Amino acid sequence: MTKAVILNEGIIASIIGPTGPEQRRLANKVMEEALKKANLSLQAIAYIVSTGYGRINVPFADRQFTEITCHAKGIISLFPNAKTIIDIGGQDIKAIKIDVTGKTTDFVMNDKCAAGSGRFIEVIADTLGLPLEKVADLSLQSKSPAKISNICTIWAQQEVAASLAQGVPVSDLLAGVHHALADRICRMVNRLRVDDDVIVTGGGGKNKGLLKALSEQLGHEILVPEEPLITGALGAALMGKEIVENAKQNHKPLKTKERILEQIEIL
Repeated sequence: MTKAVILNEGIIASIIGPTGPEQRRLANKVMEEALKKANLSLQAIAYIVSTGYGRINVPFADRQFTEITCHAKGIISLFPNAKTIIDIGGQDIKAIKIDVTGKTTDFVMNDKCAAGSGRFIEVIADTLGLPLEKVADLSLQSKSPAKISNICTIWAQQEVAASLAQGVPVSDLLAGVHHALADRICRMVNRLRVDDDVIVTGGGGKNKGLLKALSEQLGHEILVPEEPLITGALGAALMGKEIVENAKQNHKPLKTKERILEQIEIL
C-alpha cells in the first residue's frame, strides 16, 4: 500500500492508498488525496520525505530514508517505552530493536516470501473462500487449532484444502494458520532479544487472531497503534519536520525540490 501523512503539531491528514507497479503515479495520487483532505496546496508543504521500497519513485520528495529508520521514528513518537517493533506487511516482516531515543540498535527481516508475510493469510483466506476481514474473528472461535506443518504457501494451501475436506472446522484451520505464521515470525524475532514494550505495525496489526497467537508464542504483551499501517509514513513526516526545525535553528537554507505533482498516464 502507498501511504501519506501530513504533519504539523500533530497529524492533519493521512491517506492509505493502493500500491502497484506504477509507483510514481500512485505517489502522486495519494499525495493529491492527502493535500485535499488537509485543504493544502503542495507548495504549502515545507519538506517531503519518502520511505519504503518505492521511496526513490516519489518525484517530489526532498529526501529519502529507509523504512527501518522511519518505523522506529514513528513508533517512538506513539509509544515512548517501545523497545521491540514487529512490522508485519504483505511483502515481508521486519523486527527492529530501538533504544530510548528511538534509534535503531538492531534489526532482522525475512525474504520476500509469501509464507513469511501477511500475504500468507491472504492466500489461505482465498483458498477457504473467505473475505480477509472475517479471518481474525473466525479464528478466535477455534477450540482446537489445527496443526499446519507446511511453511511453503503452496503446500500449506493444499494442506488446508485437504483438512477442510476431512471436516476440520474452518475456525480451527484459521487458528492453525495464525499459529504457523506466528511461529515463523517468532523464529525470526527471537534472533533479537525481545524486550517490552513490543509493538506490532503493518497490516498484521489489524488481525486479532494473529496477534493472539504471536503474543502467546512470544510470551509478551503486544501493543498496536490506533492505525498500524501509517507508522512508517508518520516517521517519515517526523524526520522531515526535524530537518525543517534544525535548519531554522541553525539559520541554514532549506533545500527542497520544485513542488510539482506530475501527471503520469499508464500506457
